[in-house]
Amino acid sequence: MSDAATDLTAPAPRPFDADNHYYEAPDAFTRHIEPKFAKRGMQWVTVGGKTRLMVDGRLNRFIPNPLFDPVAKPGVLDDYFRGKSGSDDIRSAFGELEPINPGYRDPAARVKIMDAQNMEACFMFPTLAVGMEEAVKHDPDLAHAVFRAFNRWAAEDWGVDYEGRIFTAPYITLLDPDQAVTEVEWALAAGARVIVMRSGPVVGPNFSRSPADRIYDPFWSRINEAGVLVAYHSGESGYHRYAADWGESPEMEAFRYSPFKALTTGHRPIYDTIAALIAHGLFGRFPNLRVATIESGSDWVGELVPKMTKSFKQMPGAWGEDPVETLRRHVWVSPYYEDDIRELADILGSDHVLMGSDWPHAEGIAEPAAFVSDLGGFSDEEVRKVMRENGLALSIPRPA
Repeated sequence: MSDAATDLTAPAPRPFDADNHYYEAPDAFTRHIEPKFAKRGMQWVTVGGKTRLMVDGRLNRFIPNPLFDPVAKPGVLDDYFRGKSGSDDIRSAFGELEPINPGYRDPAARVKIMDAQNMEACFMFPTLAVGMEEAVKHDPDLAHAVFRAFNRWAAEDWGVDYEGRIFTAPYITLLDPDQAVTEVEWALAAGARVIVMRSGPVVGPNFSRSPADRIYDPFWSRINEAGVLVAYHSGESGYHRYAADWGESPEMEAFRYSPFKALTTGHRPIYDTIAALIAHGLFGRFPNLRVATIESGSDWVGELVPKMTKSFKQMPGAWGEDPVETLRRHVWVSPYYEDDIRELADILGSDHVLMGSDWPHAEGIAEPAAFVSDLGGFSDEEVRKVMRENGLALSIPRPA
């Protein structure tokens, strides 16, 4: 990489960050909840002197600190996730918490921070909401009501396109196909440029389906026509239920470490999801779809591609076209900063790699622009693509 690419003080285009987050306000799920669901949705309760989140009558442990005030400093777990430091109690690695920054909950304040970070624009994702579908999947009507309320809160507090700088993603669940269509039509009418979903199969009461099942074609048709981005963001995918078969807890608790889960559940949700979208023919039916995987790492790509290559050679007629080419045409990946990003670019092409800082989360990067220091071996042109151009292009709808 050139000196200009490695020198963070050198003049450079402002980055587009594909992975930014807000911290939800306490009333994010309750401000707009329909009355008939109010007592079954999200509620705050006091347990042992601490405020806890209850979802449909059950305590939820996805986030240990769901009020986010105080909260960890951005990037304090950087060394931990790079494998440079360790701790038998990861929570101790957070250090001293600090009062919540206004920029974590207000877009005007956030833009000022982005200016200080020299950031052009970003995709904005939830922190708590990406873990809530699992808690309500048993009741599709409740689930859709919960996320309708959440999306109205997000639109009210953040907008879906704030000054062309912050593109906030409505959360869409597919539990009820008709309600999913209604919600995505609302999101598109509101001007959303990106929507966010959880990886994994669509699991509800007495059914489990691929998100590429034809029952969801009306939903995907709306996305295909509008040309907005679909982001699969990591969260509570439900895959911990498989760990229960091995005697582990079926619940996901952020920052509670299990060696077995670390080895077996890490990239499986996004690996399986992308494999399903391709193998079940979604992109063949809807050729204008663009999908980004966010905060799910990139090691799964190097595992999936050889398997698809072998399968296509063995039975090409089962695929229709080379599935690796389908992947390279329709999927963009925001890798973990500790991943082998050069290898990812060699597999997908540098046009399909996205810079994502996970700011302001503890496991992210303290200064988003510092992501460039992990782009060793990239040309100046590739750096511009990864740090800015690829994300910027995805933020612009591409109508069919």
